[in-house]
Amino acid sequence: MEKSIEFGLEHYISRIPGMEPVDPKTSSPLVLAYIGDCVFDLIIKLMVTGRGNRQVHKLHEETSHYVQASAQSFMMREMQEHLTAEEHAVYRRGRNARSVSPAKNQSITDYRRATGFEALIGYLYLGGEYERLTELVTIGLESMEGRECEEDG
Repeated sequence: MEKSIEFGLEHYISRIPGMEPVDPKTSSPLVLAYIGDCVFDLIIKLMVTGRGNRQVHKLHEETSHYVQASAQSFMMREMQEHLTAEEHAVYRRGRNARSVSPAKNQSITDYRRATGFEALIGYLYLGGEYERLTELVTIGLESMEGRECEEDG
């Protein structure tokens, strides 16, 4: 008889040799943004590929629509009213962090707001707050869909 025990991905990743836990409460906002960028990118890539097989170039174009700073900035504006005080503080720290890399083809405002967005995503991910991360990403993505409907209509 087979035993079925459910473990989250973090359980398996934590068993990789050399892997050390990262404390989101003591991590710099740019470290949080670095992780958040990867997590959000993976979420979007999974969402886009779930819509069906296409050429990789088409997948990349659709993914870019969501992960560019202007889109993340828009989603963050829509999510802000739903943040707890702690989440808002994390976002603010990320937004105000001084990055060494300049904004590429984006306004500095969008770039900084996107960095705050990514820091918040990284914070929630590293803290194991997957349900909350999902709630906020859903709010952001739904706001993007609403924006696209307004632009089309």
